[in-house]
Amino acid sequence: MKLNQHPSGRHFLQIPGPSPVPDRILRAISLPTIDHRGPEFGALGLKLLAGLRQIFQTQHPVVIYPASGTGAWEAALVNTLSPGDAVLMYETGHFAALWHKLAQRLGLAPELLGDSGSDDTGLPISWRRGVQAELIEQRLRADPSHAIKAVCVVHNETSTGVTSDIAAVRRAIDAASHPALLLVDSISGLASADYRHDEWGVDVTVSGSQKGLMLPPGISFNALSPKAIEASKHARCAKSFWAWDEILELNKTGYWPYTPSTNLLYGLNESLEMLLEQGLPSVLARHQRWAEGVRAAVRAWGLAIQCTEPARLSPVLTGVVMPAGIDADRVRRLIHERFDLSLGTGLGKVKGRMFRIGHLGDCNELTLIATLAGCEMGLKLSGVDLSGSGVLAAMDYFAAHPTPGAA
Repeated sequence: MKLNQHPSGRHFLQIPGPSPVPDRILRAISLPTIDHRGPEFGALGLKLLAGLRQIFQTQHPVVIYPASGTGAWEAALVNTLSPGDAVLMYETGHFAALWHKLAQRLGLAPELLGDSGSDDTGLPISWRRGVQAELIEQRLRADPSHAIKAVCVVHNETSTGVTSDIAAVRRAIDAASHPALLLVDSISGLASADYRHDEWGVDVTVSGSQKGLMLPPGISFNALSPKAIEASKHARCAKSFWAWDEILELNKTGYWPYTPSTNLLYGLNESLEMLLEQGLPSVLARHQRWAEGVRAAVRAWGLAIQCTEPARLSPVLTGVVMPAGIDADRVRRLIHERFDLSLGTGLGKVKGRMFRIGHLGDCNELTLIATLAGCEMGLKLSGVDLSGSGVLAAMDYFAAHPTPGAA
């Protein structure tokens, strides 16, 4: 029997999540499991909950679930809403569309803004730019009876590489003098892109472990506002596992009402220590720097970036649009097979039109230079006519913009 041979060297995981897990976190996850009702675990739980508040930039509770981000999506909705409630959602990409679908399946009445047709390349316009807050304001002004109970938007759309202005969404809700809750998905944005739960007036922030927190998939979060907690006392959607009340009560002493993901929480503790040791401003600055270097490469190739709004370009990933007639999935598969490099596929309405380069978490300049080299070779082998070398452009950018404090 012939065994499959593993390629030599290390696999390059450059999708926009799950992101590579640092060895330090892997070692923490490998520690022996302890009693999740014992005193040692309670101390760990309290430490984690305090550290997460710093990452979300909130003074209020953060709920941890042993679930994917999809579970945290559901938790945000069922804890704040009742069957049949109207919800205003905004389509900025595939994951915004999936959250809308989930709301429908829960028996809510979601209304989707943003699908305004395609541009001259055939790509959906709303998938190439951030949330247009003025459209939310207009719709809320047209709701004098306040039938709409929540506004749901995605902070960093993982399928497109577009980061929306959440503070502008809050201003839009306030300008309309509307009491709707603001629910935000920052699954791929947290700990990579600037995010301020309290300052931006968010009521529920949804996030997950496998992106900027550099953990394997398996835990997710709801960061809460006092308004959201009050709404949960009257919400009538069926819930048990997702219910905040029991979790918040036991969290006061560092415990959970169910068996938590003990070893992933060890990893979360290590992740929080790493992020807070570096300082959140430094973490966010290096993501911006990495993103600029990658975008310099894409522009040097002469290829289009999925996001067309300069102010909304994501520090987490870059969507690379292929020329007409080039199948992005074929290019991506070739790169994976030849160079053991994984890139994000195009999802939903942009499938086959673009691929995504992740530049988040446990990364550095050499990681990205190697990634761009694999992309550049793969593009050439696929017959894509490039204007110049993206690798050299990225090298020039990183050389001209060294990490602050570097010699």
